[in-house]
Amino acid sequence: MPEQRQPVRTARPRHYLMCRPTHFAVDYRINPWMDPAKPVDTALAVLQWERLYDLYQQLGHTVDLIEPVPGLPDMVYSANGATVHDGRVLVANFRYEQRAAEAPAYRAWFENAGHTEVKAAEHTNEGEGDYLVAGGRVLAGTGFRTDPAAHAEAQELFGVPVVTLTLVDPRFYHLDTALAVLDDDEIMYYPAAFSEDSRRTLRELFPDAILADEADAEVFGLNAVSDGLNVLLPQAATALAGKLAARGFRPVGVDLSELLKGGGSVKCCTLEIRHRATGGTR
Repeated sequence: MPEQRQPVRTARPRHYLMCRPTHFAVDYRINPWMDPAKPVDTALAVLQWERLYDLYQQLGHTVDLIEPVPGLPDMVYSANGATVHDGRVLVANFRYEQRAAEAPAYRAWFENAGHTEVKAAEHTNEGEGDYLVAGGRVLAGTGFRTDPAAHAEAQELFGVPVVTLTLVDPRFYHLDTALAVLDDDEIMYYPAAFSEDSRRTLRELFPDAILADEADAEVFGLNAVSDGLNVLLPQAATALAGKLAARGFRPVGVDLSELLKGGGSVKCCTLEIRHRATGGTR
């Protein structure tokens, strides 16, 4: 039987937007991971975040920073602020009032940075928390935060197919807590987080996907960021790291345990800015 060769993985330079957790706290509860009764060490959260920020730059990626706003402790989860595809920006429209003021802050950042196609969402959507670009399509989550009607809005703006996926486990309230895009046509996900119809869709679209177990999903192992070779994910997701390595990826464990108290990890802290296809390597 011929030996099966691993695919050659290639890292591609990316452009990210992050927000330092200067004002991070857990003062309210809008997801199952948040518990205002548990103490939060903001200084530790900043140190852990800075490690992630440094790692991206060491790997050759461009990282811009948005200024944190006092009174918005969840702004560190920059992935929720918008979705950017082919230079077009769809700004989030948050479900909970505690986060609503983040949207105008992110919109102002993109406009001030020179982006000319910036649209404030009409329907509730929480940015890359529920919109994950996978090659020529957008995988779009719903069930807890993003309104299904928002998916049509995204499809109209981005001009690519949007695939609706329904989440059914409140622990995985955003798509990026249950699924990660590894490359244009490769993903990893936790099947039990999705409805049966959505599991069927994922099996059809990605028959060779990496499947995570509950233990790795619970430590937010799927809240990961891939550049095509390096996959940054919570260091506690050890089994998932092994599966990634077996597929030729290079797993890089990161400790964001303090930020997990707010219900986020690597991907939540990372908004990708995808420039127009004619704009170069990014």
